[in-house]
Amino acid sequence: MRQASFERTTSETSIKVDLDLDGTGKYDISTGIGFLDHMLEQLSRHSLMDLNVRAEGDLHIDFHHTTEDTAIAIGEAVSKALGDRAGIARFASATIPMDETLSRVTMDLSNRPYLVWKVDFSKPKLGDMDTELFKEWFQAFAQGAGMTLHVENFYGENNHHIVESCFKAVARALREAIEVDPRKADAVPSTKGVLGGSL
Repeated sequence: MRQASFERTTSETSIKVDLDLDGTGKYDISTGIGFLDHMLEQLSRHSLMDLNVRAEGDLHIDFHHTTEDTAIAIGEAVSKALGDRAGIARFASATIPMDETLSRVTMDLSNRPYLVWKVDFSKPKLGDMDTELFKEWFQAFAQGAGMTLHVENFYGENNHHIVESCFKAVARALREAIEVDPRKADAVPSTKGVLGGSL
């Protein structure tokens, strides 16, 4: 039962996350940021991870704290649900098209957080959301989940499509990386016998 809950409360936000890595892609998400809700729904649906998120934040200031703290909380819940990460595939990659856009995500659930972000936007805003916040989301998610994460957009014109293809690619790669290999279900996928720390 790879399920976990995580709560994060600060002077800026209050976040509660419940997830099931072995779900069917059901979601119930409310962050107060419509576009972020839409992206987290994509994350759930395409990873098959059941995801419930409740977030309240200082949206009267801007969307930064809620965006970042939601990513931290989801990442921490993923890490908690994975436990010692025994048996998982660990590495995965997904390349996702969305109309004129093509994006690729490659990940390693190494317990060594790192983000490589090669995504550019043509506008500073997507609806009411600053496009620079998407890098912050992926950075915080990688940090919380203990994930090396490379996100690349090869080409695209529509900023909505670019962001959505990145979230869908993360979802598909995550779905593959967390799968348990029955040949090594009891073994941590590292010659060190533990994930994390130095190379």
